[in-house]
Amino acid sequence: MQTPAAILIEQNKPLEFAEVSLPPLSYGQVLVDVQVSRICGSQIGEIDGVKGPDRWLPHLLGHEGFGSVLEVGPEVKTVKPGDSVVLHWRPGSGIEAQCPQYGWEGKVINAGKVTTFNRYAVISENRLTAVPKEVDPEVGALLADTLTTGFGIISNDAKLKIGESVVLWGCGGIGSGVILGARLAGAYPVIAIDLYEHKLEKAKALGATHTFLGNDPELEEKIRALVGGDGADVAIDGTGIPSVIEQAYELTHAKGRCVLFGVMPHEKKVCLHTLPLHFGKILTGSEGGSSQPDKDIPRILRMLEAGCFDPTGLVSHRIPLEETNDAIAKMRSGEVMHAMIHFKD
Repeated sequence: MQTPAAILIEQNKPLEFAEVSLPPLSYGQVLVDVQVSRICGSQIGEIDGVKGPDRWLPHLLGHEGFGSVLEVGPEVKTVKPGDSVVLHWRPGSGIEAQCPQYGWEGKVINAGKVTTFNRYAVISENRLTAVPKEVDPEVGALLADTLTTGFGIISNDAKLKIGESVVLWGCGGIGSGVILGARLAGAYPVIAIDLYEHKLEKAKALGATHTFLGNDPELEEKIRALVGGDGADVAIDGTGIPSVIEQAYELTHAKGRCVLFGVMPHEKKVCLHTLPLHFGKILTGSEGGSSQPDKDIPRILRMLEAGCFDPTGLVSHRIPLEETNDAIAKMRSGEVMHAMIHFKD
């Protein structure tokens, strides 16, 4: 069996598109027909080598999507053929299967436990969560990371309390989930910062009470005027830019929490005065908001069913697989809020 796929052949180069052959299913693996995949900033990080040289090249990409189960491998218990599933990178219930190896022109194409930039995908059982068939595919893809990670950053990493102040730098994909989570958790004020006006407008719609451009020369004074001179209870960075991380840390209250989810390039460093960490200030990095997809996704779906919020307006761009490089270029330019790859028959 073959599938169209986007392949990262070389770092800092455009993705290549080809038909690759799928391996047979082994213990704990599931064959999924991927309907929708979100393009995450993490894929840009992989292309750019943000974490350093990539020893798995060439490999497939994508770690959040929605699809349906076609076939299950030995000992798979949590999903069955015909199930609608969210594909997520954080582990959930079921077997942690080995990574599959696809084939192309006599070469091995590596893949992680989950990939979504390919129409048909071999996925580890614990990277799938079954959901009701009526779930909208794009909402399913948002549940894979944007909502679970964004909400997890608020509840698990920041441990936000009702009425605490939140300042967020970076209102893109995950940032939109953070803003929504802060609003649902009862934060005030919720301050959103970005370089693009259209993202700040979306942040307001999601629940930000105040918005500022990141290049505002009076940004620090304006934030302190809202949260108090001592700084915010929670400061969250989604940019990975050293100067922004330093600013977020400085604007965190002496007993507050500074949470980083943006990935800083591996060759960069930040300069911080660490003494406040000895007296109660917390600086922490987030790994997917410590989310548990098998538990979090059903809870979020209950909230959606009850009308607590509506995520359908988050998607700004919808593309076929072969336009992925163009969509990535638009993400780099700041044009994109969320871009979804749609696979069609």
